Amino acid sequence: MKNKLNCIMLIDDDEDDNFFHEKEIIENNLAKTVIVKDSVRKALEYLKTKNDPSSDLIFLDINMPGMSGWDFLEEYKKLDKELQNKTIIIMLSTSSNPKDIQKAMASASVSDYINKPLKKEMVEAILEKHFKK
Repeated sequence: MKNKLNCIMLIDDDEDDNFFHEKEIIENNLAKTVIVKDSVRKALEYLKTKNDPSSDLIFLDINMPGMSGWDFLEEYKKLDKELQNKTIIIMLSTSSNPKDIQKAMASASVSDYINKPLKKEMVEAILEKHFKK
């Protein structure tokens, strides 16, 4: 695996999913850094104030308490345009509801939609599709 990202951010309220996904990314050497945020608010605060490391790729869950993945996308539009231009957002959800998939893919901020759990092959395919140089 030659493509390795600088930083991947996981935004999901499920502690087990975050543990498993972070482990999958680290063990397979897919990114130098993994940032895990268990809420949309924490992720947005991080993105607003922290620039190093900036995320190359964000995996975003849909259903979370407080603010959902949809809320994140609305607030994300208000962030720095440079960040938006260099960050790929992938919706990572257990939902296979066609309406969720359609809504995600209609968003200019979302590059893809995949179902949990995150696997090495999925990340490699994303890297090949969105980060191949």
